[in-house]
Amino acid sequence: MTPEELAALHFASFQTPRPWSAKDFAGLLSMRENFIITGDGPSFIMGRTAAHEAELLTLAVHPEARGHGLGREMLRAYEEEAKSRLALMSFLEVAETNTVAISLYLSEGYSESGRRPRYYTTPANEKIDALVLSKPLKHT
Repeated sequence: MTPEELAALHFASFQTPRPWSAKDFAGLLSMRENFIITGDGPSFIMGRTAAHEAELLTLAVHPEARGHGLGREMLRAYEEEAKSRLALMSFLEVAETNTVAISLYLSEGYSESGRRPRYYTTPANEKIDALVLSKPLKHT
């Protein structure tokens, strides 16, 4: 996917008041610690690794493709890539109102390790908290 396609899919998935632009994606992808995995359907996941830690930066699944396991598939692929880069722990932030994503992450072994007050801005310009979730990555 091109940076323009990533930006369009990200916007369709989140409809945030401050969407990530093609320039944002191009900049992120130019850093060697960052990686992206695209799915068979309209989906992608982006992460980064540093000092044996991985951070899930974003997971986007087009609204019309939800409910078919693409998010879970992307999350598992992200974890495998993070482990291949020697990460021992994964972290992510998710809006406290995003119950579908929270359910996915909890079902995959993540647990709440913190909270960022007023971290996200909704389309209605409200500030909501982010939950910080973490998961040890088991190497076999």
